[in-house]
Amino acid sequence: MEIKDAYKQKKTAQLKEWGAQINLLEAKMENMGADLKVERAKQLKELRAKQHAASEKIIELGKAGGEAWEQVKSTADKVWDELKSGMADAHSKFK
Repeated sequence: MEIKDAYKQKKTAQLKEWGAQINLLEAKMENMGADLKVERAKQLKELRAKQHAASEKIIELGKAGGEAWEQVKSTADKVWDELKSGMADAHSKFK
C-alpha cells in the first residue's frame, strides 16, 4: 500500500470516529439547560464545519498527485489539528 493511500485511510477512519463522537456530544446536549444548550449547539456547529472541511481535504487528497499532494497534505494536517483541538475542547466542556 502506498503511503498516500495509508495516510488517506488513516484520516478517513479518524474523521469517522470524530463524527461518532460529535453525535454523542449532540445526544448529551439533550439533558442541558436552555442557555447551555444554545452555547453547546454553536460549538457543535463549528465542529461540524471543521469536520466538513476535513472531509473535503480527503477528497482533495484523492485527486492530488506529486507536489500538489504534499501541499494538500500540509493543509489537511492543519485542518486536522484544528478539528482535533476543537474535539478536545468540546469534550472538556461537555463533561
